[in-house]
This record gives sequence, C-alpha cells and structure tokens, in this order.
Amino acid sequence: MSTHFEKVQIKEVHRETDDCVSILLDIPDNLKDKFSYLPGQHITLRTKINDEDIRRSYSLCSSPLHNEWRIAVKKVDGGIFSMFANHTLQQGDEIELMPPLGHFVLQHTNDAKHYVCIAAGSGITPVLSIIKTGLANQPQSQFTLIYANRTRQSIIFKEEIEALKNKYTTRLQVVHILSREHTEAPLNEGRIDAAKCEQIFKRIASLEADDFFICGPEEMTLAVKNWLQSKHIEDKKIHFELFNTENTNKAKKKTNIIAGNNDEVSHVTINLDGRSFDFDLPFNYASILDAALHQGADLPYACKGGVCTTCKAKLLEGKVEMDVNYGLEPDEVAEGFILTCQSHPRTKKLVVDFDVK
Repeated sequence: MSTHFEKVQIKEVHRETDDCVSILLDIPDNLKDKFSYLPGQHITLRTKINDEDIRRSYSLCSSPLHNEWRIAVKKVDGGIFSMFANHTLQQGDEIELMPPLGHFVLQHTNDAKHYVCIAAGSGITPVLSIIKTGLANQPQSQFTLIYANRTRQSIIFKEEIEALKNKYTTRLQVVHILSREHTEAPLNEGRIDAAKCEQIFKRIASLEADDFFICGPEEMTLAVKNWLQSKHIEDKKIHFELFNTENTNKAKKKTNIIAGNNDEVSHVTINLDGRSFDFDLPFNYASILDAALHQGADLPYACKGGVCTTCKAKLLEGKVEMDVNYGLEPDEVAEGFILTCQSHPRTKKLVVDFDVK
C-alpha cells in the first residue's frame, strides 16, 4: 500500500444537484498504474484550507473501464472540505491524492450473477461504479438498485442512472425511495429500515441474490445489514460501506489526548518507508495514530473513524484494543493488521509497521 500523496490537477467540477458536485481528477499517464482501482474503491484527498491540513476520503463514482477518476462531494453542515469543494474548488486547481483503497468492491467474474445494491444519498458513488462496471464487464449478470433520497431534485446522478436503465433494460432495475416527497406508491416513500426491507424484498428484490452491496449513512446501512443477517444471508454475501458515521465522531472524541497520570506505558516503534522511530505511549492516552502525529510523525490517515483504512498498519509485536473497526476484513485482523486511528496499547511494547502490504 502506497502511503504517499501525489499532486494532480482538477480537470472538471460539475454541478450534480444543488448541494453536490462531481470532481474529475486529471491523473497523468505516469501515475495511472499507481492509481488503478477496482469498482467501489475510495481515494483520499489532501489540501490546505485556511492554513489547515484537511484530508478526506471519497468513493470513486467512475468506472475503471473508462480510464477516468471522478468523485462526488455532497455538502455537509459544518463540513470544511465539502463546502470548499462545492463553492471554491475549480478546474485547474491542484490537490493531493493517495492511491485508491477499500474492500467494498465488485470482483470480476464470467458467471451470471444477480446483485442487489442499496444506497442512500451520496452512498450512490461506489455503488454507481460497481453497477457501471458490472453491467459492462458481466454481460450475463443483473443488478437491482434501491436508491433512497429526500426528494427527486436531490437524486445524485439521476440522468446517468436513467441512461444506464435505458441501455440495460433487461439487466438493471432501479427503484427510488423518497423520504420527503409524496409518491404514488407507499413502497417508494419513507426511509430504508427493517420494515421497508420487508416490503422491498417481498415485492422487488430477491434474497436469492448472489451479493448485496449497501452504502449510506450508518443507521440505514446497519439496519439493512442486520435485516439481511436476520434472514440468514451469509456474511460473505453482504458488503457494506459507511460514511459520516456517528461512531466516527465518537471515535474522534475518544482519541483526544488525555491529560493526567497513567500507570501503564507502552514503548511504541513505528516503521514507515524503511525507517523507524520510537516513543512512549500511556495506555489511556490517545490512539497510536494521534500520539504519533503529536510526536511530529507524518503518517497516512484520513477519516480517523475506523472506516477508510488509510491508517492501516501491521502489528508485528504486542497487543492493542481497537475502539471500532468498519474497514478491515476479518482475515486482515487475523493476520495482525490494525487501524492505528482506533488502536490503544495493551502491552508494554508495540511494533507497528506501515510498510507491510
């Protein structure tokens, strides 16, 4: 995993809805291999806003088949980067990028499969990449998209989704659900929760699908995931990605540096780019990432909420406790990988390696 940022230019900023823009990134030819991606992956951006270092992760909504790198940024109340992207960022501006990451991906297959995708708001971005790529690459496969928004006007990529539906009339089914607008059918109104899942899978979608992709706010995403599990769908078939999670904010608060005396201290060694540095970290101080940043280290990170995996590293020695983990797969945890933004020492010595793939 590359932990280095590269400077690129903004090729285009396109207004998608009143509160969302899509941003086309100009990846030069010499970086295209480094920035190759799977449909569904996300990319971390870094820029300076009011002299503050701002990092954010956004899913790529483009398809790798089109040799294009595009993200969508929806305005969030109090969101420093989202407001900047919607009102200030423009063609020709420079921004720094880290190569794509993430496990929320569509794997290529020649088999005929049925995929059910459930998205809300800007959660459509990785799902759109998955659908576009799958329809083009898997000619025998079918997709069902359940897409929740507030109103018709707030539907991101509405025209592109309709174009896909018209092009793949027998292979793509699209159902819109609106929470703040009256529709002719009750099924198309409200929010996606357990009760709505009962309606959706009784009348539209099938529990016999091969894979389920879910992306949106935490409440919706976990509600759908838990409902599918209650119907005995295998975990390996359920793929989900969160954004703007409540636990992200909780985690940030929890990892603030804690003042006071701490009896137990861990000696931490960090390996990055073939070099190492050491520092002492009290058990109840902060996350490994925050403590290292406080020491002046330049470690990779973005969300600090246990979601994006930008701060992923391998624990070579010692034990840690993670506050939350939404980004790592079970086999990665078994192999010793941790999210340093969520990890606190539980042994007297830790060795953490960012160079291990």
